[in-house]
Amino acid sequence: MTDFTVTPGWLDRYHGPSEPVFALPPGAVDAHCHVFGPAAEFPFAPERKYTPVDASKDDLFALRDHLGVARNVIVQATCHGADNSALVDALLTAGDRARGVATVRPDVSDEELRRLHDAGVRGVRFNFVRRLADAAPTEVLAAVARRVAPLGWHVVLYFEAADLPDLETFFASLPVPLVIDHMGRPDVTRSPDGPEFARFLRFVEANDVLVKVSCPERLTVTGPRALDGERHAYRDVVPFARKVVDEFTDRALWGTDWPHPNLKDHMPDDGLLVDHIPHVATTSARQQALLVDNPMRLYWPEEAR
Repeated sequence: MTDFTVTPGWLDRYHGPSEPVFALPPGAVDAHCHVFGPAAEFPFAPERKYTPVDASKDDLFALRDHLGVARNVIVQATCHGADNSALVDALLTAGDRARGVATVRPDVSDEELRRLHDAGVRGVRFNFVRRLADAAPTEVLAAVARRVAPLGWHVVLYFEAADLPDLETFFASLPVPLVIDHMGRPDVTRSPDGPEFARFLRFVEANDVLVKVSCPERLTVTGPRALDGERHAYRDVVPFARKVVDEFTDRALWGTDWPHPNLKDHMPDDGLLVDHIPHVATTSARQQALLVDNPMRLYWPEEAR
């Protein structure tokens, strides 16, 4: 029998999230979330670096409805490797209310790519965060990008801010649009006007890039946490996210990152994460772009205004 013992210290998702005070605009998209298993039905990959608590499609869709989200973009979890079965199952259940970002290998068949596309997949994810996954050689990833380009897919990039100087030339060479997870994980103890974040913003400006202003709970150092009714959470992250939204209003996305994998410090209340949005998107026009117009243009272009 396969052992799916949960990684020690793994925090379960927040149960009983609050009802947000901030009302999401009609059609809002959670552009970054996951499903884990259930492992009994969708086993985790043998090469995984962590074993999570199950977080099913039913749990995700219940949260979607509770928060007032209209649609989800479900990102393949590294613990499932290149077996996208749990992702596809969730997409087929959601129908047109979800799109997906998969993990594929360069030898994936044309038939499999078409099956994924028909299920709602519109991108692949490249993970360069070494504690979560072993990144494939860049030539392998470039081959994957070439395979998915004819489908109109994009590549989602997850990396640490300190690694961008070594990776940006490779990123810029990829023949597809790019989406960057969690603002490239900036060090929020530094200035948002400093050279490190300025380099990131220059990379965004110079390339076909969208940026997720997601995961303040993962980036924060001083908080306060999105718990116990705190509606001014993660103040140290706000200046970075606000700068992205202000400078790239038509290229910013938002997501919950539910169920918040690999957090060690605390598990945020997802209702309070919604209440965090007006601190980074400060006008109704920016909120509309962040939550509706930009994700619809990327994932549902046939419906986008």
